[in-house]
Amino acid sequence: MKAFRFKLVASVISLSIAAAAAPAFAQAADEIDGPDDGEIVVTAQRRSEKSVDVPITITAINASQLETANVQNLADISKLTPALRFDNAGGWFQPTIRGVGTPVATSGGGANVGIYVDNFYSPNPLAANFQLMKVQGVEVLKGPQGTLFGHNTTGGAILVRTADPSTETGGQIKASYGRFDEFKSQAYFTTGLTESVAFDVEGMYSRGDGWLTNVVNGVRQGHYENWSVRTGLKINFSDSASLLLRYQHAETDDPTPALTATYRDPVFGSGAPWFAAPADVTFDPDKIASRHKQHIRSNTDIFQATLKADLGFADMASYTQYRTEKSDMSLTLSYNGTGIFEIGLPIENKTWSQEVLFTSKPGTALQWTAGVFAFGNKDTWQVLSDNAQPTRVRIGGSGTNTKTLAAFVDMTYEISPQLFLTAGGRFSHDSVTGAYFNTFNLPPFDPTFKQPLGDISSNHFTPRVVLRYKPNSTSSIYASFTQGYKSAIIDAGGSCQNAPAYKCNDVAPEKINAFELGYKYSDRGVTVDLSAYYYDYKNLQVSAYLAGRANILNAANSEIYGLDGQVSFRVSDSFTLNAGAAYTHARYKQFNNAPVYTPCSAFPAGSGANCLDAAVLNNGITFLVIPTTLKNVTMQRTPEFTATVGARYSTQVADGKLDLSGNLYYSSKFFFGPSGIQFPQEGYATLALRAAWTDPSDHLTFAVYGENVTNKRYLTQVQYSNFGIGANWSKPASYGVEVGVKF
Repeated sequence: MKAFRFKLVASVISLSIAAAAAPAFAQAADEIDGPDDGEIVVTAQRRSEKSVDVPITITAINASQLETANVQNLADISKLTPALRFDNAGGWFQPTIRGVGTPVATSGGGANVGIYVDNFYSPNPLAANFQLMKVQGVEVLKGPQGTLFGHNTTGGAILVRTADPSTETGGQIKASYGRFDEFKSQAYFTTGLTESVAFDVEGMYSRGDGWLTNVVNGVRQGHYENWSVRTGLKINFSDSASLLLRYQHAETDDPTPALTATYRDPVFGSGAPWFAAPADVTFDPDKIASRHKQHIRSNTDIFQATLKADLGFADMASYTQYRTEKSDMSLTLSYNGTGIFEIGLPIENKTWSQEVLFTSKPGTALQWTAGVFAFGNKDTWQVLSDNAQPTRVRIGGSGTNTKTLAAFVDMTYEISPQLFLTAGGRFSHDSVTGAYFNTFNLPPFDPTFKQPLGDISSNHFTPRVVLRYKPNSTSSIYASFTQGYKSAIIDAGGSCQNAPAYKCNDVAPEKINAFELGYKYSDRGVTVDLSAYYYDYKNLQVSAYLAGRANILNAANSEIYGLDGQVSFRVSDSFTLNAGAAYTHARYKQFNNAPVYTPCSAFPAGSGANCLDAAVLNNGITFLVIPTTLKNVTMQRTPEFTATVGARYSTQVADGKLDLSGNLYYSSKFFFGPSGIQFPQEGYATLALRAAWTDPSDHLTFAVYGENVTNKRYLTQVQYSNFGIGANWSKPASYGVEVGVKF
């Protein structure tokens, strides 16, 4: 693996050196390509701009690249984006960029990476890994985006762009079938109802049987079935005003993230409860041990309205959203087949948001973007005992109501044709009100009674300053300072419920200061994006599972620095090569009370911590969380090196076009444990391949594809609690066929 890593790094560096000499290559290609051929356009600064002119590290993924890598849902874009990970804790998907992410999954918790679909904020981590629908492109913005996108973007933002309805009638149907009886279908249709009114509708359906066998009963588990429908109506009132109305409904039933084997640790061995029988434990990546049927189900409705108008002096856009998301999970906390410590989590989120955005007209020395943003989310969590399935017993719950009001402005002034100064800021007011928890341990001893908690609020100002030098029309050099923050939390689902004090941890906002130097080049089929950065990251909100509850606390300050590089080279009209790599040095500088999981068998009898001591035995505890002071240790879920290499070759076959493509992804070693020193995953690489033939009319496409074709098995997540430690494993090699029709 070290040899492989060396060769991969060497290859990416070689490509970077070659691309750094891009002006020479571009000049040689001048007779073939036009001056603006293949220009990448992004919306990272809330306006459409050439990527080379945007002083932010961006991985821009177009529809062709998504297809090449067989991207099916949002988490799959990590295969194309160095320094991006998608992890899961049960049904919660949690993105991390350059080491900045969150393991927190609780009432009122939020992400560190903002996800935006057509400029609408998607705050719920339960809905983070949605299936992609009629996507035109995805942009991954690396680094805090506190000015233009606001709270909970300390790590960055992911922007998804989809197609608007069109008055030109057209459509597309795709269907695929693959290993593990996986069937996926997608259909899209758009047409004009009048010359100024367009309509579209899209549906998606997927199902499969999974690849895991339950050793307790010998039954195959992991069957999933998901579907969604999305429709839109676009009204063009005039050339300068339009309204787009959208509705989306989605239902998912996929237990895969909840299906765990027992984790085997290189230090203390089995992660099963100390009392588990051998027949109730498996470490096999293709098996689980469970006496109950875990599930993760969700039901989502989204209503959106986008109003755009040319005001003469500026362009205005209004984004109005209301969404409801209901989910129900049944999870194990012991990760074996003993059938105890099973928990149910019905959760409901009601979210609204309103943003009004103004952008200046191009062509003047001062370009600006300004806006106001309002957001509210009310969540309701129930906690059930699922030990006696199908009977479920209410044992607690919690809820919060979070709100944000913000105003922002971002201005770029052209000091000279080659020098640009950007300055901006965002003022935000955050509040958490109406928080409560349910417990049967306090009067009136009713697990549905709301025990009220106090309100909290805070104000934040997040500035941005950038100096950009543009030596010519094809390159930029920039230096930037940005800030970001993650909102404070009332730990209603965790420490607030800890007896006997029932006192909430004071969970302060996370804050990050980011400094970045970058270089960009784009001309005639060659693009280069290089950056170096330094983060000062304070008050990290971390999660430790104590006494059956996720306790949230501010426990660490961190230092992160690294290098990021991406290269795209259109070698010829038929061959394109993409490569990217990221080095991330992420360390907890000092982590007081770091949660270190220690088996009860490691303590002597009579110490009060041994498995047979009353305090441990009576609570069924196998792993004690030992608060430990750590210095200069790696941050959770942060590989030091990640890289991706992709290629696409096209040629004429049988009068049609044959596209051959592949994508290689590599990650170095990292740790899943919250302390940053436990539960390692060694370095690994995955390879995806695809071959597609399109008929001469460009209407019919046949494709074959393979995912993880080398069948590399690696951990996708380690789940941990006092009762056991579980392992989620990667999917084995899979393959399939696809057919598509355009009309």
